[in-house]
Amino acid sequence: MARENLIGRAREIEALRQCVASDRSEFVIVYGRRRVGKTFLVDEFFDCKYDFTFVGGHNQSRQEQLRNFAKALARHSGAPHAVRLTDWEAAFDALENYLMSLPAGRKKVVFIDEMPWIDTVRSEFVTALENFWNGWAARRRDILFIASGSSSSWMVDKLVENPGGLHARITRHIYLRPFTLGEVEQYLTSRGCLWDRFQITQCYMFFGGVPFYLSLLDPGLSLMQNVDRLCFERGGALQLEFDELYNALFANAESYVEVVRTLARYRNGMTQSEIATATKMQRERLSRVLTNLERCDFVMRFNYYGRRLRDRVYRLSDFYTLFYLKFIEPNLNSFDSRWWSTHFDSPSVTSWQGLSFELVSLAHIDQIRRALGISGVATEVSAWFDKGDADRGERGAQIDLIIERADRVIHLCEMKFSQEPYRISKDYEMSLRERMGLFRARTHTAKSLVNTFVTTFGVASGLHSSIVHSEVTLDGLFQ
Repeated sequence: MARENLIGRAREIEALRQCVASDRSEFVIVYGRRRVGKTFLVDEFFDCKYDFTFVGGHNQSRQEQLRNFAKALARHSGAPHAVRLTDWEAAFDALENYLMSLPAGRKKVVFIDEMPWIDTVRSEFVTALENFWNGWAARRRDILFIASGSSSSWMVDKLVENPGGLHARITRHIYLRPFTLGEVEQYLTSRGCLWDRFQITQCYMFFGGVPFYLSLLDPGLSLMQNVDRLCFERGGALQLEFDELYNALFANAESYVEVVRTLARYRNGMTQSEIATATKMQRERLSRVLTNLERCDFVMRFNYYGRRLRDRVYRLSDFYTLFYLKFIEPNLNSFDSRWWSTHFDSPSVTSWQGLSFELVSLAHIDQIRRALGISGVATEVSAWFDKGDADRGERGAQIDLIIERADRVIHLCEMKFSQEPYRISKDYEMSLRERMGLFRARTHTAKSLVNTFVTTFGVASGLHSSIVHSEVTLDGLFQ
């Protein structure tokens, strides 16, 4: 089993290893956002050596899918001709017969990729899959059945939370998330891309930890040149990724894109009620859209500190989507293939970097806890907002990350992107003190409040830096 090309994924590799070694048949699902490396993980682990594998076709009819399934079956079994399959019941019957012809004494590995694309309208695919698993495979000890797909909503609805014959039948869930900063560093190093951690963090702001996007980088070019080549040159590999991404993941993608575009305009987040008002989408439909976007790691959700659950705040968290909507889409018709190189130091880019670094930090909360030495303490993460009282001269305040510890300490986190140690001015120190006072007054907390700064290179020593009680730098985020 080949694993030398896999970066990170230690838990996922161990899960697959346990499934191979188990004394029962295993039904494994591997899911996560598009381009995150699901197929690569399975192919590398098994060295592409399967007893049977099949990939669903996008926008193919049931008959086209069945015809391709029959071809795959003929190829694996060595049959001279593909049989004609009339429906998915017949397809799984044929798969059973083939698997029973294989030698005993070892696991038979079946990998069906892009399974959501197979389940076309009135295909009865899921029913046939239920019968295959419950009526035959689950009663044996030698079947390792792996299903994968980019549509996390389909994988969860039809397999994980299936109310019918597949209810509680999945034996192993492997959810693949984008790489962390540390894993991106390992990946880029393995490809001969020797950037420092500041550049890698900037790279993360464009592409997140999505392995496919990172694989497109040319190590011989600078980060700036790569961004121009991929995003602004005509025909660039990521110039038109946006439409393909959402249409491949979601049926009726228009609703998802509408919510995504709305959230992109409010980078500090919105409650569900605010999103409903802005989009005029029915609440039930909106709840479904938000759930599916969250399942695919496009949206992250936080509770507002001290408020009811219905006041949860949603933030768009897909880095490519945010970059596309902010810079690529508005310049699709500019015909400027070096747009990024000529605008990277503009005020709009500076503002975007600050907001994107906040998002990088929010994607690495586990690393922040570890760097603070509190990974062994129970914590709750939230955000906080108060509009203040204009009549009393109170300014509003917002804290995008609060870490509340079980030992009665609350970290009020500030996230600052800077090319050098961050310097705190007198006015900013006073603003932080006022914010702490407002937070304590509004929440009535008696817990200790700690100002924590998450920065690129730390906080510069100075007359006003004592307001900072704890720090996390890039080295901590890369743990």
